[in-house]
Amino acid sequence: MIFDRVKSLDAILAAAGTKALPRTLGAFHLTMLGVGAVIGTGIFVLTAEAAQKAGPGMMISFVIAAAVCAVAALCYAELAAMVPVSGSAYTYTYAVLGEPLAWMVGWALVLEYAVAAGAVSVGWSGYVVGLLSHVLGIGLPASLTLGPSAGGPVNLPAALIALAVTGLLVIGTTESARVNAVLVCVKIAALTAFIALALPVMQAENFEPFAPLGMGGISAAAASIFFAYVGFDAVSTAAEETRNPQRNMPIGLIGSLAICTLFYMAVAAGVIGAVGATPLMTPDGAAIAPGSAALTAACEGVANNAVVCSKEALAWTLREIGWPQIGNLVGLAAGIALPSVILMMMFGQTRIFFVMSRDGLLPEVFSSVHPRFKTPHVITMVTGVFVALFAAFFPVGALADISNSGTLFAFALVSVAVMVLRRTDPARPRPFRTPAVYVIAPVAILGCAYLFFSLSAYTLMLFAGWATLGLVIYFGYSRSRSHLGRGVLEVPEAEPEAPPVPVPPI
Repeated sequence: MIFDRVKSLDAILAAAGTKALPRTLGAFHLTMLGVGAVIGTGIFVLTAEAAQKAGPGMMISFVIAAAVCAVAALCYAELAAMVPVSGSAYTYTYAVLGEPLAWMVGWALVLEYAVAAGAVSVGWSGYVVGLLSHVLGIGLPASLTLGPSAGGPVNLPAALIALAVTGLLVIGTTESARVNAVLVCVKIAALTAFIALALPVMQAENFEPFAPLGMGGISAAAASIFFAYVGFDAVSTAAEETRNPQRNMPIGLIGSLAICTLFYMAVAAGVIGAVGATPLMTPDGAAIAPGSAALTAACEGVANNAVVCSKEALAWTLREIGWPQIGNLVGLAAGIALPSVILMMMFGQTRIFFVMSRDGLLPEVFSSVHPRFKTPHVITMVTGVFVALFAAFFPVGALADISNSGTLFAFALVSVAVMVLRRTDPARPRPFRTPAVYVIAPVAILGCAYLFFSLSAYTLMLFAGWATLGLVIYFGYSRSRSHLGRGVLEVPEAEPEAPPVPVPPI
């Protein structure tokens, strides 16, 4: 029951031809899409949460998260090059481990993409609200900028940016990729400016004590800031729209991850060395949970003079070291560029749903393509509404941790799939092969499990509830409507034969 209904790779490739998306993206586009998806709320905002959990030890947290992503990326690259169609981890699992597990991966990817898009929207809202206050002296009311957990009714700016990105995605993939490339350049310029100004004023004493909460704090921070790397796999969801995917997909996946890791390490060193990153503690020496009311109270007690209290960590750091105008520009850059992360997260989510609909696991209307824009417009608009609701009512930290749980689950199953496929289909051409696969893939699985169980008990409970709901939907609706289960073989329609040319009489 668990491993039944395996859909062959040939059937998956044939099904892609029935409702194919145009191939318009090259290696540069894919790398920029990956960088656009990865560099965002994780480094601009969640640096503060990592500092509260690990202090300067968050440097090690970034290394741990990057290492897990790197080995997972190598597994993704092999499968993405072999199966250049939309669907990412969902499609790969369907081809190797069967439909029930594929459904669970697709269901978990809702946490990775849609919930992550909501988290980034909340992060964007924090930067824009802070920028308006510092630069223009405009203080937006809490009733419009804070969700229920923060003491307000709704975060309206976060919801509005999610809806604006939805409109852009409906217009077209190429147009979205062009806008994304511009926004990526803005983000890289902002981070480069931060590194250039923060690293020269580093002080060794700011790195001590390096791990005030021990390895437990470092692990907890790694599990949270894993969100900072989420998105590189969204590149694989664009495989069906990529020119020469066998060459360009591995370049996009591994190239974007390498670029982002270098930036993250330099930025983390700049924050810690310039202003320190000491967690705020209760009087009895216990750590205060990030995002809690107790931390808010502690921040008020220190006049917001700590990076762990800042909703705009990088901009705040530059203001503290004497560069207020540059700090405001970094805040402006974040406000301009963070929508590119929302764009890629929603792009990935819509492509997952598109393929699940094409397989019959979701209503067929979700795989309809707009006659003019050539995009899956219906599911894009539905996804946009849900992302806007997430952003309006939930805090960034909670959304990030929930997103990580789904991502880690999907990454682990992809790592299993690449090993299984080496055994079950060894002769299939592999334009990119994961090196030392029987070492790399198990390391990826163990790394994902380590970070997964480093998440809070509350997050793990939410994941269990989400998985249970997914199983109910699968066995109550999707299993009976699955094209594979009903024996519906999808193959591209053959071109009609041209009528015979009449031969004139001699």
